[in-house]
Amino acid sequence: MEWKNELAALLKITYPVIQAPMLGVTTPEMVAAVAERGGLGSLPVGGLSPDRTRELIRKTRSLTEKPFAVNLFTNEVPEYNREEAEAMQDFLVKFSEENQLVFERQSLDTLRFYSYREQVEVLTAENIPMVSFTFGIPDDESIAVFKQHGITLIGTATSVREAVMLEKAEVDAVVAQGIEAGGHRGSFLDDEPLPQVGTFVLVPEMINRIGKPVIAAGGIKDGITIKAALQLGAQAVQIGTAFITSHESLAIPSYKTALQRAQVTDSAVTRAFSGRWARGLRNQFMDAIEESGLNIPPYPIQNVLTAGLRSKAQQADRKEFTNLWAGQASAGGEIHSSAEIFARLIAETEALPLY
Repeated sequence: MEWKNELAALLKITYPVIQAPMLGVTTPEMVAAVAERGGLGSLPVGGLSPDRTRELIRKTRSLTEKPFAVNLFTNEVPEYNREEAEAMQDFLVKFSEENQLVFERQSLDTLRFYSYREQVEVLTAENIPMVSFTFGIPDDESIAVFKQHGITLIGTATSVREAVMLEKAEVDAVVAQGIEAGGHRGSFLDDEPLPQVGTFVLVPEMINRIGKPVIAAGGIKDGITIKAALQLGAQAVQIGTAFITSHESLAIPSYKTALQRAQVTDSAVTRAFSGRWARGLRNQFMDAIEESGLNIPPYPIQNVLTAGLRSKAQQADRKEFTNLWAGQASAGGEIHSSAEIFARLIAETEALPLY
C-alpha cells in the first residue's frame, strides 16, 4: 500500500487519514493519539471563546509534538424571528416537564455568539500549522492573515459549486462531505437545495472540477472504504463516527452503546437540535421537535436554546434527549483507544490486495 502523496506531504503526516473534528466528542487526547500514530488529528473549536480555544490547543500540544489541525465554524449569525424562538422555548419548557428534564429559559437579548474572527489571533499566536473550517468560507482578511503565517487551509464542501468557491478562495485542500457523513452538514450556499450527494459520487465530481486535493468524508469506516476513496482519486479520507466510541471520546455511555447496536438505517438528517442540518441517530427529542409543527430557529439560535437541556440529559446519560451525531456507517463501533482504532484502519487497508 502506497500512502505517500501530495497532500500527505503538505500535511506532514505518514498516513492520509484525518480524524474528523467533532465538537462535543473530540478531546485533545483523541487528537494527540491520532497524530502520534501518523495521521492528522483535528481539534474542534467552532464557536468557542478565544480563551477556551487557547486552552484546548495548549492541552493538545502538551500531549504531542506532532502537527494537528484546528477546526473553525465560519458561519455568520443570521437574522431570526424572535416570536418563533420564544415559541420554541415554550415547547421546550413543556417537553422538559413531561420528561423530567431541566430546561432554563434564555433571554434572547443576552445571547452571546463567538465568531471565528475572534479566534484568528489565537491560532496565529499559537503557530497552528493547519486550519480546517466548515459552514462557509473565512473572509478575505482572515484568509490573508492565515496565508501570511504559512497556515495550510482545508475547506469543507457538500457540492461541486461549494468546492469551486473554496478553490477560488485559495484553500489548499477541500473536504468532500457526502450525505452519509455524521454530524453537521458543511453546506453554505443558500441559493441551492441542501446537497444530498453521496461521498463516492461527490469525490470524482469534485476532482474533475477543481485542481486542489480532495479529502473524502462520509461512509468511511474501514480498510475497504478507505481504499475505495483513495482509488477514486481522493488524496485523503476523513473519519469521524469510528472514533466516537473510543476511550478518549466525550460521548456518554448510552451514546456509545447505541452506536455499537446501530443499523445503517437508524440515522437521519435533522435541524431539531441546532437549527442546522446534521445527521444523527433518531431519538425521542428529534421526533418530538419534528412533529411539533414549529418553525425551528436557525443555527446557532436553536443550538443555544437546546444546549442546556442537552447538557443535563448528557449528565444523566439519557440518550433520548441529546444529539447522537453519527454517519450512516455507524454500526459496530469499537470500545477501544483512538490509537487502536486508527491502527486497525491502517492495518485493514494495508491487508487488502493491490488491485
